Amino acid sequence: MENQMITGKLVKKIQVQGFIKAVTGLHIGGSNLGLSIGGADATVVRNPLTNEPYIPGSSLKGKMRALLERVHVGEQYAETFSEGFGEAKRFVFKDIRHPIVQLFGTTPEEVRKRNLEDQPVGRLIVRDCLLTRKSAQRLFGSKTTDMPYTEVKTEAAIDRVTSAAVPRQLERVPAGAVFRMEHIINVYEGDDESRLLNLLFEGLLLLQNDYLGGKGSRGSGQVRIVVGRLRYKDRSIYKERGDWQPYEAVTIPQELQVRSRTVS
Repeated sequence: MENQMITGKLVKKIQVQGFIKAVTGLHIGGSNLGLSIGGADATVVRNPLTNEPYIPGSSLKGKMRALLERVHVGEQYAETFSEGFGEAKRFVFKDIRHPIVQLFGTTPEEVRKRNLEDQPVGRLIVRDCLLTRKSAQRLFGSKTTDMPYTEVKTEAAIDRVTSAAVPRQLERVPAGAVFRMEHIINVYEGDDESRLLNLLFEGLLLLQNDYLGGKGSRGSGQVRIVVGRLRYKDRSIYKERGDWQPYEAVTIPQELQVRSRTVS
């Protein structure tokens, strides 16, 4: 089916639930305000009420979109812009009906810049990923973590001229920690829901073969992603106040299916 612009009529919500397991230590940066002397130089983001680390939905969504853009759009659509003291690149879609734009949406600034009459509405909602109760209890009760729920990895920055080593400390969620994952895809009249869902799966697969968070080129951020179940609610279910129903129109890729000891 040819992708169409949104009509405003929501016909279905598809729920994607699963887990993200840290294969190596995971660092998604938080605020360094109020650090005590002797603490880590780079901290992780935490829930201020429970002090538990989590994966922000914005980090997960942004990483998936960036990876998908490099695969589907490529350098020929990149434009250079000034950022701080240097230059950076961003990808520009010539067609706002592109599936990536439909799934992730675009910004009001881009709409005004390109004089678009309509702003494509993103279909994808990415929830913050919280630690499972089992992982939270294991980390909280551990006697070998350096900080509550986390480890501190000491690295050394090497001066390329003098070869002097400058130590720095990085806070990470330890390997083995498991987070709950949930996405919602809003399906509007005229949407190709299978295409949108498969694009999300592709983004998850790309992320699994890349890294999440910071310092990925130095070992951090390798993750294993599992999609446990797909469910949906359409307008008739909402009208009857019914529960989520199994969604079987699309098959979960083998690499994202549950394997033994995946989330143990």
